[in-house]
Amino acid sequence: MENPSDIDPTLEPQYMMRLKSKCASLNDNTTLVEMDPGSFKTFDTDYFKLVSKRRGLFHSDGALLTDPFTRAYVQRHATGAFKNEFFAHFADSMIKMGNANPLTGSQGEIRKKCSVVNH
Repeated sequence: MENPSDIDPTLEPQYMMRLKSKCASLNDNTTLVEMDPGSFKTFDTDYFKLVSKRRGLFHSDGALLTDPFTRAYVQRHATGAFKNEFFAHFADSMIKMGNANPLTGSQGEIRKKCSVVNH
């Protein structure tokens, strides 16, 4: 947020108020907020239920609802009826990420702004 009174219009209003009550200051970098309240200790599909209700903690969560393909994926898994499919997709994605060969050391860089090469 650029202004403390800014609110994200994509978030469900009651969830936004709850977040604002927990994080009263933009300078607070010690307060922890659960990404998946209610099932943060388990690995399940409840995250999709929250995102589908516009209760995602991160901007990237809300962005899932802006694309028809990813919105349909979220809504499908929010039902809880496709857990085996989700776990299979998750396993496949972990294998793909494990096979990625990121640049390391002087071969690459961590961008300060992801859309711009560091100078």
